[in-house]
Amino acid sequence: MLKRIATAAMAAALAGTTAYAFDIDAMTVEERDAFRAEIRAYLLDDPEVLLEAIAVLEEREANEQASTDMDLVRVNADRIFEDGHSWVGGNPEGDVTVVEFLDYRCGFCKRAHPEVGELISSDGNIRYIVKEFPILGEQSLQASRFALAVKQINGDDAYAKAHDALMTMRAEVNDLSLSKLSERLGYDTEAVMNAMEGEAVQRAIRENHALAQRLRIDGTPSFVFGDRMVRGYVPLEQMRGIIAGLRDL
Repeated sequence: MLKRIATAAMAAALAGTTAYAFDIDAMTVEERDAFRAEIRAYLLDDPEVLLEAIAVLEEREANEQASTDMDLVRVNADRIFEDGHSWVGGNPEGDVTVVEFLDYRCGFCKRAHPEVGELISSDGNIRYIVKEFPILGEQSLQASRFALAVKQINGDDAYAKAHDALMTMRAEVNDLSLSKLSERLGYDTEAVMNAMEGEAVQRAIRENHALAQRLRIDGTPSFVFGDRMVRGYVPLEQMRGIIAGLRDL
């Protein structure tokens, strides 16, 4: 990054002079020393040029990343939006789909949880998909297995309640705490605990990890808003802005 910034700054400095060729390797030692001195003097005289160069580079990189991400979403659309095992909430017929890759032990996922809920309930026209993506250890894996097993045994409404409970859960995640949670929610605890070790649940998590790898997602939360990806926590108002931008297209 610094090398590219320096290169941009050099180009800016040379914009008003033709004293030297741009091929720095072709310069003599004396020319190179003079070149560096001129660059230094230029930047000291007008340091805002460096800030402008950084801003241009950051914008260019952001645009390139957005274009790459859109291609990744397009290529993997079936697995993102119609995988057959992920829970779908909000408005199933919504005009914008929001997908969240999350981990129940992730602090930023917990922080985002009420804001995502507010986004969906206040908007009313968002299709929301949860991708179970446990990456923070055995407790994360156990929590995701439990949520998926609940969905398999008790259905989508039961999953939604389990999902909310896991997001606000402060206790250690283990067989005992999950059994107690299942009983409190009124589920068939024995069936759920058995399903946690079943192939369907294991396969769903494997597929989510494989999808995340293809999308170059390695942290939680990560979002897909329509055809755009955002890696990391997104505040409510920023999410609303992204949704509004998609609808304006």
